[in-house]
Amino acid sequence: MLDVFEVADKLVDHIKANYPDDVALAAYYGSYAQGTATKRSDLDFFFIPATARGYEASLQFILDDISFDFWPISWERAERMAAFQEPKTSIIGDCKLLYARSDEDRDRLLKLKERIVRLQSPEHKQEFVEKAEAELSQVYVRLYKLIRAGDFGSSAYCRTEAHGILTGVLQGLALLNQSYFTRGFGQNKDQIDRFHLKPALLDSYMHAIMHGDDAADILQACERLTEDALELVLAQKERLNGTPSFGDRMKGFYEEEKGTLDKIRSACERNDYDTAYFHAVHAQDLIAQFLFFAETGQWPCDLKLSADHHALYRQAGLPELVPLLDPHDLTRLQAGAERLSVVLESYLRDRGVEINRFSDMASFEAFLKEDSSSRNEKK
Repeated sequence: MLDVFEVADKLVDHIKANYPDDVALAAYYGSYAQGTATKRSDLDFFFIPATARGYEASLQFILDDISFDFWPISWERAERMAAFQEPKTSIIGDCKLLYARSDEDRDRLLKLKERIVRLQSPEHKQEFVEKAEAELSQVYVRLYKLIRAGDFGSSAYCRTEAHGILTGVLQGLALLNQSYFTRGFGQNKDQIDRFHLKPALLDSYMHAIMHGDDAADILQACERLTEDALELVLAQKERLNGTPSFGDRMKGFYEEEKGTLDKIRSACERNDYDTAYFHAVHAQDLIAQFLFFAETGQWPCDLKLSADHHALYRQAGLPELVPLLDPHDLTRLQAGAERLSVVLESYLRDRGVEINRFSDMASFEAFLKEDSSSRNEKK
């Protein structure tokens, strides 16, 4: 039986002889790192180049009928993996070192491992909920494609998209549980079973998607799995809602958004419906999003069918612009934009938002002087 670590030693010797300044480190991960290797297991290993020339050390080969891939990961990508920004966190988190060019390179890898552990602490929960939500956004793209394909999609297409939906949801669940998969799909069922947050019918959905042969049944399982996963994400987001804080979260917002409202007024004055349309819809939605953020400390979820942030906008008593859109008469929209500008400023001031409005140049210069003095005192 081939000794894969002998293969690793040969590659390390090759690096030392030919790339001593170009490869920062080499490490292995996967089944050998976790003690689950079989006689057909290859050694999953990678290296981090230190220079552009270092990438030339990449090598793919078959030895004794076993495949090997000695592949490069940049420091930047390794950092993304450690930040749970890529679904390959295990490569960094669970790898074992084969070679390090220097103590500095070794320490840099150890710091990435420490970061992975640190990010899994409770104070980072909201970051992971947001990452899970982002993962589900990609799942919904695949779900849309699967729905649109209908009877025209081949069996292979249906299974491929369903596979993407299933793996995307599972990756989202891992993030929702502030975890990462240490083994590949098909071998990580025990880890999935240990997830605290998961759909109650997850096993049933997985079986229907993986074993089903009817496209309609597979689609239904994909839809229900995605819906249930989204409900879990939304429930966690709601649990993490904070207390209202307008002063810091809305600072500078009105000063910038007033420019958009002025553009709507100008477009209406010259009877430019197209410009007025785009700015009006965008302005109302953006204001609603920021109000939601100021109230809860979170941004509204784009995947949710009901728009809670627009309900909050109406509860605030702010004039709505979208219902005033009329290509034949822009006077109502113009008046609405003027009124919204006034009401929004008053609404924010009442909630402690400082708005930088100056009546003349002298008051603006006085503000700059005071601001400069204040900054100098803090130094």
